[in-house]
Amino acid sequence: MSEDRRVAIVTGASRGIGRSIAKQLATDGFLVVAVARNADALNELVSEVQSAGGHAEGRPCDLMDDAAVDGLIEGVVEGHGRLDVLVNNAGVTRDGLVLRMSDDDFDTVIATNLRAVFRLCRAVARPMMRQRWGRIINIGSVVGMMGNPGQANYAAAKAGLIGMTRSIGKELGGKGITANVVAPGWIDTDMTAALPEAMLKEATARLPLRRLGQSQDIADGVSFLASDRASYITGHVLTIDGGMLS
Repeated sequence: MSEDRRVAIVTGASRGIGRSIAKQLATDGFLVVAVARNADALNELVSEVQSAGGHAEGRPCDLMDDAAVDGLIEGVVEGHGRLDVLVNNAGVTRDGLVLRMSDDDFDTVIATNLRAVFRLCRAVARPMMRQRWGRIINIGSVVGMMGNPGQANYAAAKAGLIGMTRSIGKELGGKGITANVVAPGWIDTDMTAALPEAMLKEATARLPLRRLGQSQDIADGVSFLASDRASYITGHVLTIDGGMLS
């Protein structure tokens, strides 16, 4: 099935932004390999995609397990004969002011949001180089560009992600592989829904578009960067933030 159908891996695909990205890429015609730790949520996503006429499979994986990550990529390439798109969406937060932030909270966020992304990018580089076509799309955050009180660890990881992605783009561009970052701003997800209403009102009031973004807004940006239409874009940071940084 996938000999003539491009294959896309989406991490953190069980909910929120990752789920929307996975469904959009399936709509675009990709065979989507949805990755997360929650097998039940992945099965539900796969069923939704297949019911809509798309192609998807779920592969539970703990991205903090190096052997599991290597096995994930090897299994996809062996099973489908190709690997065209990697969307690194999975991430965590462990917020706290610098004076109170523990070493463990700092290290966990860096390991999940930066080191795991590096290992996945490295793992997909070789199969993409062999086919001389590939798209690496890393989901960052405007926090990595502007900083945010209480998120020194998260900001460091997302800022590092930008530099890493641009370096990867320079290294692999000659092989037909692009590497870009999508940096969301305030997006309506489970995470923002848990914030105090007053905080959300204040945040949206400062946005030129006066509203939170939707996960589909991010999925649309990823869809474009994963397509042939974006073949001359690499090392770019696409902010989808309602004008937050303008």
